[in-house]
Amino acid sequence: MQQSKKTLVIGATPKPYRYAYIATEMLLKYNHPLVLYGVKRGSISDNPILNDWYTTQDIDTVTLYINPSLQEQYLKKIIELKPKRIIFNPGTENLKLKELAEANNIEAQYACTLVMLRTGQF
Repeated sequence: MQQSKKTLVIGATPKPYRYAYIATEMLLKYNHPLVLYGVKRGSISDNPILNDWYTTQDIDTVTLYINPSLQEQYLKKIIELKPKRIIFNPGTENLKLKELAEANNIEAQYACTLVMLRTGQF
């Protein structure tokens, strides 16, 4: 059994047809503790979506569901969390953040959280 990894979902939304929502549900199914961050108010399976930035450095994985132009305002904040890795889901690829992460010894992957969970690579 895989070890649970506290995951910050950036771009969380209460809209069930969005990939961030689907990934959140799957992360919960696989028993990963979550912090949800987004601009939309609401919750996913009784987990609140925070509208204020999370600042505790206990995050293992950041999984991105916002496009590169929206990521600009979070670059420094993401690095300051000191996660072990950042997953750039399809459509979120950002070379600037990837290089910044790697320069700070943070693993950066262009991948899909859903596929990684299903194949045991998460």
